[in-house]
Amino acid sequence: MRKIISTDAQAIFDCFSNNDVIRYYGQDTLTSLEQAEQFVEFFAKNYEEKRGIRWGIELREKEGLIGTIGFNVWSPKHKRAEIGYELHPYYWGKGYATEAISKVISYGFNELDLTRIGAVVFIENKPSNELLKKLGFKKEGILRNYMYQNGIPHDTNVYSLIKSH
Repeated sequence: MRKIISTDAQAIFDCFSNNDVIRYYGQDTLTSLEQAEQFVEFFAKNYEEKRGIRWGIELREKEGLIGTIGFNVWSPKHKRAEIGYELHPYYWGKGYATEAISKVISYGFNELDLTRIGAVVFIENKPSNELLKKLGFKKEGILRNYMYQNGIPHDTNVYSLIKSH
């Protein structure tokens, strides 16, 4: 994992313009490289304002992002954040998300001093729901009509992982 920089805009576009990635993301598909460049700026601004932190996921043996991961809705005061991530479909099912999420959890608890890491996932996103449970997240409930995708409201599962003392 590494800092996302302006030259990553193409890789971000490749991910966020892919309907398979966006299907359970709660946002519109990117249609231009300029939109991806705005994402890069948004990630940097969120970090500067202590509202979020996002890293690029890159393979050790190959330059270029395969996805991103990080914390949204970061509240240092309340020692909590929500984890969010996506990978390009070519890299699904190969263990990369498990490895990246595990590292981000460790960073959140040990470096950011978080007590709670939450996750909000579309109910239909079975792979992501299963992955979070495998990593120890507990389902807390369902948020009804919580996120819109293509103008349609979707229910989401809400998960948490609490730091063990």
